[in-house]
Amino acid sequence: MSPTMIGERLLAGEREVASAKTTLESLDGPDGFLAVGEAASEMRPLPRELGVLLQEVLRAMVSGATVTVLSTPAEVTTSTAAAMLGISRPTLMKMITDGAIPAHKVGTHTRLLTEDVAAAKRARRSRERAAFAALLEAESDE
Repeated sequence: MSPTMIGERLLAGEREVASAKTTLESLDGPDGFLAVGEAASEMRPLPRELGVLLQEVLRAMVSGATVTVLSTPAEVTTSTAAAMLGISRPTLMKMITDGAIPAHKVGTHTRLLTEDVAAAKRARRSRERAAFAALLEAESDE
């Protein structure tokens, strides 16, 4: 069975999953060498970062997990950034004013770098995990 297209989704079949498993097993360790080409004489090595990323996709396929590939613009609007962070736009604007997240103006519009929004999201998640761990610790002390 070959991959099946459903709308914009591509579902891997048993053959692709088996091929992913074989490929992973043939690599040397977690950072094995990956190359692409139609024939052995045309093989070109992939940059390490891309190889590692593709190996993670292969691992997800083998385990039956869902892989989502998204493209995001380099800059986002405040409404989009607020949605990415799961907060209201006024809360985001307060964070920008307070210097908690960097932003810049494009004319009269405020824009944020996608990587800054992602970093803010990671930092928030880290703080939430630390607070949860502290709560668990306090609860186990009782």
